[in-house]
Amino acid sequence: MIAGPLAERVAVVTGALGRLGPIWCEALLNAGASVAGIDLEGSPMAPAFRALQDRNPARLRLYRADVRDRKSLEAARGQCEADLGVPTVLVNNAGIDQPPSPAKTYRIQDIPAEVFRGVLDVNLVGAFHAAQTFGPAMVGLGRGSIINIGSLYASVSPDARAYDHLPCDPPFLKPPAYGASKAALVNLTRYLSTHWGPSGVRVNALSPGGVEGGQDEAFKRKFIGRVPLGRMAVARDLGGPLIFLASDASSYVTGVELLVDGGYTAW
Repeated sequence: MIAGPLAERVAVVTGALGRLGPIWCEALLNAGASVAGIDLEGSPMAPAFRALQDRNPARLRLYRADVRDRKSLEAARGQCEADLGVPTVLVNNAGIDQPPSPAKTYRIQDIPAEVFRGVLDVNLVGAFHAAQTFGPAMVGLGRGSIINIGSLYASVSPDARAYDHLPCDPPFLKPPAYGASKAALVNLTRYLSTHWGPSGVRVNALSPGGVEGGQDEAFKRKFIGRVPLGRMAVARDLGGPLIFLASDASSYVTGVELLVDGGYTAW
């Protein structure tokens, strides 16, 4: 018998093979849940996800689907229900971001519309698709928790000075569509929380800020200089807030954005 605050529950994590996906999967597994990871066909297997599967072969499955495609999500839902049961936790994690690097850059006036829309299609429309796909079954059960992964950039604009050391021409810009998509996702969170609240389904946003991920030292020094706790976030900082929102510990919490940013947005 698996113990924990999410024992006997089934959770779905979109973007499970990305940078944060295995962190959410591990936290949910440690809390007792069975977990269905969803990611694109052809996305390489993340070593961290594979390691989790090796340790939890019966409780962690991977299904291939695209959050931009409702039919593929519905197929993944059917597989998950057959293998693990009906999910009552959904972590909308799939997203497009661009870490600070001298990769392809644009001046803001030159950003192609399709590049801007591409971010919205995954970060916002994709999350809505997943909620449409997995939410109604939670409504039918009268319980569930949907957690939309936001960002501190849903609340504040990126500080371009954090990137001005990068050897780019044009200079690196954090994509404007990223923060716009996350701000919209927070508002969608509030909408869904009021729509499904009477049915016992809670919807919240968890917005990390500045997660350590191999960024260059100059960027980290500048970023940390603005964080009251004096460091970037690491994996152990994220699991607890996720489980709080996913479990009955937050049974009277819905429609909120939980910022996990070391105080960055408190200035």
